[in-house]
Amino acid sequence: MTEKKIESRISIETRDIKEMVNLFGEHDKNMILIEKELCVEIVVRANNIIIFGEEDKVLKAEELIKSLIEIWRTGQILTSHDIRYAIALAKGGNSEYMMELVDDIVCVTARGKNVRPKTLGQKVYAEAIRNNDIVFGIGPAGTGKTYLAMAMAVSAFKNREVNRIILTRPAVEAGEKLGFLPGDLQEKVDPYLRPLYDALYDIIGGEAYQKYIEKGMIEVAPLAYMRGRTLDDSFIILDEAQNTTTEQMKMFLTRMGFSSKAVITGDITQIDLPKGKYSGLEEARTILKNIKGIEFVYLTDRDVVRHPLVQKIVKAYEEYTQKEE
Repeated sequence: MTEKKIESRISIETRDIKEMVNLFGEHDKNMILIEKELCVEIVVRANNIIIFGEEDKVLKAEELIKSLIEIWRTGQILTSHDIRYAIALAKGGNSEYMMELVDDIVCVTARGKNVRPKTLGQKVYAEAIRNNDIVFGIGPAGTGKTYLAMAMAVSAFKNREVNRIILTRPAVEAGEKLGFLPGDLQEKVDPYLRPLYDALYDIIGGEAYQKYIEKGMIEVAPLAYMRGRTLDDSFIILDEAQNTTTEQMKMFLTRMGFSSKAVITGDITQIDLPKGKYSGLEEARTILKNIKGIEFVYLTDRDVVRHPLVQKIVKAYEEYTQKEE
């Protein structure tokens, strides 16, 4: 005998039509998505939103819509990713966490855009950076590991918690071989560092970027340039750390001076080291996991903030790898 589902109806009152338009989006695309994902029916009558469907699903839709209305009333603009993630939270009965994400503004870009954690995993990552001197952010492509770390660095710099930002990554394609590229040394390493330049340029803008680079307050350099240095009062980011060797990782971690923070980001599923070379990031997970002040944060496909297909691609590859193993 199948259990009979209890049908329910709930009405939510909005302030005006403008609020409803903001909530449901252009051509009601947000409303259509909510209906599809939560398996409910939504009807609009004057300023009222009426939700029909099975009781548990209607309650989740109600919490979701009330949460979105509350966010809109604070003046925040939600992206399509935000709406999709809010729906994912609602499915798990966690709509209340959406406001926490929206409130956690890390910094504001030169174009006036708020940079904030977009998933619960990213929020844990941001909190870990605030509360620890060394943080490892490990996860697949598209989870915002590097961009969010840069936003945290810019915030610390603007608040005068540090005097400079240092961004570095190993120059690895098939081993760390720079000689085949034309030009002087800087031109040889620039292609490897381009993603760091682009993200930094986006956050602080072209004029500030040039000024800070010229004054040495922001430095973007290959990992080899870190050897022999002591980095005081700095926010240091090591990107693509899965491509460091054991020796490089140890060298980098021991560069930290007083009043400094370090964030190490990497994706252990995309190691480009030559055969026979062990990833310094993999080894650091074992060696450093019990040291107080060092935090490891693991992001997953649920934290991907690129095109929705990227999340599915990451998940498909993970499942394939597990099956092969």
